[in-house]
Amino acid sequence: MTTLNRPGAPDGHACGIDTAMEVIGGKWKVLILWALHEHPGRRFGELRRLLPGITEKVLASHLREMEADGVVHRVSYDEVPPRVEYSLTEDGTRLNDALQPLAAWGRERPTPQRAGRRAGGTM
Repeated sequence: MTTLNRPGAPDGHACGIDTAMEVIGGKWKVLILWALHEHPGRRFGELRRLLPGITEKVLASHLREMEADGVVHRVSYDEVPPRVEYSLTEDGTRLNDALQPLAAWGRERPTPQRAGRRAGGTM
């Protein structure tokens, strides 16, 4: 996912979080990272089953973007039928590890506050 450069920094990023969000932005990328962390070396169909609700088009697009960003490794085996497996790169593993405190925060957050927000409550 490419974002437009922002003023204020030579590379267009305001901070490290800005850079990270460029790699993991969107609904599915963090869940793809989690799935590959929990189930390394998965094929496309297996990943799709691990992520109910994701479309083939979105999964394929995100995997290509994440491979280009260096967080997902794609191995294509010369077999019949063709076999392709996806896993996390070292950078992908580091990124997933960095997201663990965010996951803990989400798990520990009180449920009533979450329910109130969905029902039109305030932040």
